[in-house]
Amino acid sequence: MAARTNPFTFFQQVRSEVSKVTWPSRRETMITTLMVFAMVILAALFFFAVDQILGWGVGELLSLAG
Repeated sequence: MAARTNPFTFFQQVRSEVSKVTWPSRRETMITTLMVFAMVILAALFFFAVDQILGWGVGELLSLAG
């Protein structure tokens, strides 16, 4: 079992670790955000198209049976 650490030492360690983090620049954050939105739009369009095609296909099959 790990040794218990008092709260003051814990927060010192947290602060030390956070200072090691390389934070993205504002430009990098904006580019990444735009890329995420672009991929979401592309995925939505893809799945919409697949859904429409499959729906049309199922409708055609059902119309043949009835």
